Order: sequence, then C-alpha cells, then structure tokens
Amino acid sequence: MTLSPASSAFSASFAPLVLLASYLLGSLPFGLWISRLVAGVDIREGGSGHVTTTNTMRHAGWGAAALVLLLDMAKGFAPTYLAVKQGLPAWGIALTAALAVVGHCWPVWAKFRGGMGLATTGGTFLAVNPLGMVVGLGVLVSLVLLYGHSARGSAVTGLTIPPVLWLLGLRGTILWAAVAAGWVLAIRFFTEDWHREYKELWLDRGESDE
Repeated sequence: MTLSPASSAFSASFAPLVLLASYLLGSLPFGLWISRLVAGVDIREGGSGHVTTTNTMRHAGWGAAALVLLLDMAKGFAPTYLAVKQGLPAWGIALTAALAVVGHCWPVWAKFRGGMGLATTGGTFLAVNPLGMVVGLGVLVSLVLLYGHSARGSAVTGLTIPPVLWLLGLRGTILWAAVAAGWVLAIRFFTEDWHREYKELWLDRGESDE
C-alpha cells in the first residue's frame, strides 16, 4: 500500500512516539510484579535471577507463569503491530520490535534487571508475520534439542533465525525484525549471562528462560 504525502508525514512524526512506547511497554516487568503478588517474592533474588516465565514458574507456579508468558508476548506484539498499522518502513518496524525486546531485557521499571527476551521477541514476530513466529519457535526448539542443553540452544537462537527465514523465503519486514531483535537476544545472552559469576552453572544447567 502506498501512503499519501499526508499519511507519510504523520507516520514520520508518529514514529518517535511508537519507538519510545515500545521500550516503555517492553520494560513492564510482569514476571516481577505477578510473582510478588502471588508469592510475595522478588524473583530477581532467586533461581536464575531473571524476570522471566521460567523463573516465575519456579517461584509462583504454572498459572502465574502462563500469565507472564502471555503478557510478555503482548508487550512485544502491541507496539510492533502499531508500527505496522501506522505504515512505518521496514527498518522502523524492526527498530520498534528491537526496542520492545531491549525494554524486556533492560527494563527501566525494574532497575534494568529483566529477562532474556524470547517471549517478547515472539510477540514482535507475531505482529509482523505469524508464520515467522512459528519458524522462530521451531528454530528455538530444534537448537535446544540439537545441543541437548536449553541455555546453549537459546543463546544462538537469535543469530540463527534470520538466515533460516531467508532460506525459507520469508524476507522483507519479518527478516528485518528478526535481525534487529535477534541481535538483542544474542547481546543479552553473551554479555549478561556468559560473564555471570556462576558461568559454569549457566553452561551446565538444563533450564531455559524466556
């Protein structure tokens, strides 16, 4: 669809608001809040220390974890879907998706101690191309099974999804989004977890965070 000059101007002026909203929405630490509400704990102080679905499950149970998963996906989906509907260019949509994941990983509302970004990335993919989300999930599961180790498989998922999408002919905006969000995932894993004090535990454990 070709936008009129007026629509293009509106989209350009609206873009900074979408980008800011994307980071702020991504920063909502649902795992932290719901775990406090349900179990009265700060999940950053136990388990993996991450504000994730998996760590929520450890501390607050399956029901709370399922709710966190849906909300973490929604905060990636909502701003990315808005960017798509406002007619932002592919790079703008990709940047919106990436900022939602950045917000989840380094949330301003939780002293920049967040999660790993997988669920939020899935939400951004769903907003751009549902098939892309299915492919991304397939890549994640395949790598976890291949490595026989969920943390290692998850760590390389972000870098593996873009070439897989390209090979399957899924290009354009979804490929841009996969590259942008995928690099955020990779940076999160290899700068935060790889250098953690319990690096050996990260390498050896069989648990995955979303």
